[in-house]
Amino acid sequence: MSEAKTVNKARHVEVTAKDLPLHCPMPSMMLWNAHPRVFLDIERTGAALCPYCGTRYTLQGGPAHAGH
Repeated sequence: MSEAKTVNKARHVEVTAKDLPLHCPMPSMMLWNAHPRVFLDIERTGAALCPYCGTRYTLQGGPAHAGH
């Protein structure tokens, strides 16, 4: 199997505020067009799971708390 056909192997990705709004796949991922782009709500809980590929995202510093 060629490298170009290998699905993204990163199953856990830590992101920062500069990556928001978060979507999967991210531009830096291999085969960024492997599935439709889906936006993930990570700000509220600090974590999100892509419903297409199962990649787990965590927000560095945890969830954003309004008013804190």
